[in-house]
Amino acid sequence: MSSKGYVNKSFERDHRFEGDTSSSKTNNFISPFHNKECDLTKDVLDMERKIRVLIAKPGLDGHDRGAKVVARALRDSGMEVIYTGLHQTPEQIVEGAIQEDVDVIGLSLLSGAHMVLFSRVLELLEKNDAEDIVVMGGGIIPESDAEELKDRGMTKIFGPGTTTEEIVQSVKDSVKDIGEE
Repeated sequence: MSSKGYVNKSFERDHRFEGDTSSSKTNNFISPFHNKECDLTKDVLDMERKIRVLIAKPGLDGHDRGAKVVARALRDSGMEVIYTGLHQTPEQIVEGAIQEDVDVIGLSLLSGAHMVLFSRVLELLEKNDAEDIVVMGGGIIPESDAEELKDRGMTKIFGPGTTTEEIVQSVKDSVKDIGEE
């Protein structure tokens, strides 16, 4: 549907170009609010889409303070954040990510089950043709496990002491990299 359908007919009649007796220029009109020519279709398409991030706590780990801090930092930086809460299965996480059309999944885990749960999320994304979703993780994860998870498809692993600024920048960089591919 063109943007023409969204313009009130009386507004269209009162604000068309001088001398224009048709309604063919609905997309180009003089804005009474800004007194300049506007292109509604272009303006809508040029609006910057917010980065959408799903933050999840897979498994039985009940420590969610860090995940909530990260979620708030991402939100405060202008991203749209969906926090799924505690005790999510990999299936619930992937289903939610697909339904919410997210750009990034952030997994937080302190229980030591990261190899099984993070890997399962990656497998399910592949199975559902959603490998374009960036997956990052954080928690108490040994360096050797972090490297193996990256080899399996994780974009980034954050350990203790990572600042929220580093996480925000990593998310922005990973989404920017996708747009350039």
